[in-house]
Amino acid sequence: MHTITDIPEAWRSVKRILAIRLDNLGDMLLMTPALHAIKESLPGVELSVLAGPVGAQAARLNPDVDDVIVYHSPQMDPWGQLPQDPEREFALIATLRERNFDAAVIFTSFRQSSLPQAYVCYLAGIPLRLAASIDGCGSLLTTRHRHPEHLMHEVERALDLVGAVGFRSNQRDLVLQVPPEARRTAEAWLANACAGAMSRPLIVIHPGCTMPARTYPWQMYSEVADLATSQLNATVVVSGTQDEHELVEQIRNQSRYPLISAAGALAFPEFTALIAMADLVITNNTGPMHMAAALKTPVISLFALTNPPEQWGPWRVPHRQLFYDVPCRICYQRVCPTDHACLRRISPEQVIAAAAALLGEVWAGMPNPPWRRNSAGALMRRSPDRDHGRKPMQEVDHG
Repeated sequence: MHTITDIPEAWRSVKRILAIRLDNLGDMLLMTPALHAIKESLPGVELSVLAGPVGAQAARLNPDVDDVIVYHSPQMDPWGQLPQDPEREFALIATLRERNFDAAVIFTSFRQSSLPQAYVCYLAGIPLRLAASIDGCGSLLTTRHRHPEHLMHEVERALDLVGAVGFRSNQRDLVLQVPPEARRTAEAWLANACAGAMSRPLIVIHPGCTMPARTYPWQMYSEVADLATSQLNATVVVSGTQDEHELVEQIRNQSRYPLISAAGALAFPEFTALIAMADLVITNNTGPMHMAAALKTPVISLFALTNPPEQWGPWRVPHRQLFYDVPCRICYQRVCPTDHACLRRISPEQVIAAAAALLGEVWAGMPNPPWRRNSAGALMRRSPDRDHGRKPMQEVDHG
């Protein structure tokens, strides 16, 4: 049984912990079970998160997090667009010093170095500094952890890191809480966008991704949307950021059916509510895939083999990972240098077949499935004015 004595003495008395995760939305979500382990192991601790601008959105919807500090790190600037600005870095150090943190836990993926962040914490005077590192770190880290050499899911790696100082929890689900007002706003937006939208299965297609090598071709997404409409009788929402408006419009313009655009239409809490309301999400290996996992919405992941699917796939949610195995698998490329076969060889028909099978399995497990087939064989909601088996908003047990 986990007790306070499992925690090293120096860590038992900490009052303010800084958790650092500077990369993307999905990365932030994958460390949420570890954040919960910190809060569960040290009741009353004040937990702040230092996050990049995108990941900070998810941190703000995590009840385990008391405060969020936003910082765009040059270490997380893969396209070299962030101007060199030493004053930005000095300001961060000053901010962290003012907060008087007792400890810092630095989360990274296995291909990232924790040492730049460790040095920032060192300069900010944070006395306890925990991170995984295979590099020589000198005294930058007070606890240098080495993960097991076998492949682990990123959720497990984060839990393994905090476990190095005795922080544990049996709660392993991702944490992302939908504000009730965001749910109401998203429901009103959807009703306005398409009358009767919720009388049919709701499928959210999120076609964008920050890495082109991980992005299923937009022309094929358009075919997926058409098949979802014709074969599953679905209401299809194509989502994206404001910067992805052109991508979403390309898909809609090529489609034979009316598709709802959510490109830039919803703030992040409302977009989270939309994912929670959906019966299915179809997307790349990107943030909304992990949002769906956190919200227990079944997900089809068109998973480019740039990264190990066992390490980064959907966590504890009904899902399908679709990819075509290729000799160049696990290339870690941002832009595919060949023919993108790991994704292009997945046909839209295969995507919809997987979607139909997944939804069938999920609905078969419900005591009161939300859908029936009408005389024409189309899926229809049993009662449009009731939830009838649809999952409720996620309730997180923080006990």
